[in-house]
Amino acid sequence: MFCGLDNPPHSRTKGPGSASLNPGPAGLRAGSEPVFSHAPVLVKELLACLQQNQVEGPRHFLDCTFGGGGHTRAILEADPVARVTALDRDPAAQRRAAALMVEFPGRLEFRDLPFSRMDELTETRHAGVVFDLGVSSFQLDEAARGFSFRLAAPADMRLDPRTGMPAAQFLEEASREQLVAAVRDAGEEPRWKRVVEAILRSRGTGRLARTDTLADLVAEAVGGPPGRTHPATRTFQGLRITLNEELDELSTALPKAVARLAPGGVLAVISFHSLEDRISKRFLNRLCGRAEHAGDSTPVQDRHPQAELLTRRPASAGEAELSANPRSRSAHLRAARMLGGTARVSLG
Repeated sequence: MFCGLDNPPHSRTKGPGSASLNPGPAGLRAGSEPVFSHAPVLVKELLACLQQNQVEGPRHFLDCTFGGGGHTRAILEADPVARVTALDRDPAAQRRAAALMVEFPGRLEFRDLPFSRMDELTETRHAGVVFDLGVSSFQLDEAARGFSFRLAAPADMRLDPRTGMPAAQFLEEASREQLVAAVRDAGEEPRWKRVVEAILRSRGTGRLARTDTLADLVAEAVGGPPGRTHPATRTFQGLRITLNEELDELSTALPKAVARLAPGGVLAVISFHSLEDRISKRFLNRLCGRAEHAGDSTPVQDRHPQAELLTRRPASAGEAELSANPRSRSAHLRAARMLGGTARVSLG
């Protein structure tokens, strides 16, 4: 999953001579990225973090953002006795999960749920909980979903099209303050005033109803010479984050994820947007008894560490992954391990 890069090149499937993960007899082994038609980001880095869990016995992982199933597959291939429960609020993900359940019988359970509702699951004591935030290439590449400004379609942008308000309706009905929050705050668009005014002026004209006309409108408002990214990138991103309440969903879900982890279990978060990364960073710092940010003056005796950081700095894609998969350029992985686990030999 990713955000900030619309309609990237399709991921390439590796040829027969490619390296693959080498499953070991007793847990996750980090290795080369396995074969996928939809390649997830930071697979090796994620597996290296999950490998550091200190949970005894067969391990059960929770993938909170199934998407194309890339990370779920990597976990199942890396640990031949592991089980995964996968969540996704996009109903289209269920079809992709069904194929993977056939391939890994009895080891994968899929639940049609947003991750903010993971407390509805019955099983706990997970060896690892994984978040891969943002929107997937499946969603961007399906024009009818209305996420991409490169594909002409009704402006929708809902991760779950069964609920909520499509973008076209929001743009016609939202207050100025709501538009500012979406474009300036969630989208971090520097020229937000121009964009908001352009949206307000265009109400009732039909230009807000479709992705292509909306993108043209935003590009005209932003102005300036052509750059590396489309001028509508930030506005589309902000609208999507706002419509799906993605920041609130994440803030709600992170404490619930901790509650589901076994002692020694690993919490791993891959983010692509600075606001998501800030939420994750501050949460993990607080969980580990560290200062949340530079201005945090909480006395040491008032901090109560429940975990230890596995990533002092966020892990990011290496040159090889960046070359093969440009969408990974903004990905950051942060992880922590809950205290109280049983130390075991690393699988290396």
